[in-house]
Amino acid sequence: MSELENKPVAAVEEAQEEEVESPDVHFKPIVELADVVVKTHEEDENEIFKMRAKLFRFDQEAKEWKERGTGDVKLLKHKENSKIRLLMRRDKTLKVCANHYITEEMVLSPNVGSDRSWVWNVAADLVDDEVERQLLAIRFANSENAGKFKVAFEDARDSNKKLAGSATESKPKEGEEKPKEAEEKSEEAEEKSEEAEEKSEEAEKKD
Repeated sequence: MSELENKPVAAVEEAQEEEVESPDVHFKPIVELADVVVKTHEEDENEIFKMRAKLFRFDQEAKEWKERGTGDVKLLKHKENSKIRLLMRRDKTLKVCANHYITEEMVLSPNVGSDRSWVWNVAADLVDDEVERQLLAIRFANSENAGKFKVAFEDARDSNKKLAGSATESKPKEGEEKPKEAEEKSEEAEEKSEEAEEKSEEAEKKD
């Protein structure tokens, strides 16, 4: 018998595997794709509230509530203008199902027969690049979470209301001049007054 025949099968296979070198194969891709940075438009905002919930919208034609999605509802505050908006994305797909600023007209009303659900009207909800008026309802896991959302929502509403009020105060009223324009007109009036005085002095000297 040969030397290989005397060895156990496992030993023979091991010996043969050692003899065969595994080739180092490297396939270069035909087309190299550059990394694509996908912006969510949340880069310029700070997350001040986040909680899991289920969102519904009221279908006016069918006269019934329809589910919009389940996911995390967030309140996001802009880093520059401090405005707060509500944003909610569906699980897995991350598709937007609610996206709007919280305005002073928005009031959370208890959903009938539930202590963990709220209903509110939205004048301009931006979803799928379309702005629509919506009646929305949101449901949480328990009443405690629903209460936390209500507090955060109303705080955001009050904050945005103050921002809107300060912006209105800073704008001149109708017929009122802007501070810079008023200052320029005042300087112009002073110059004209000085010119008039000089002309008056010259006239007196000639007399």
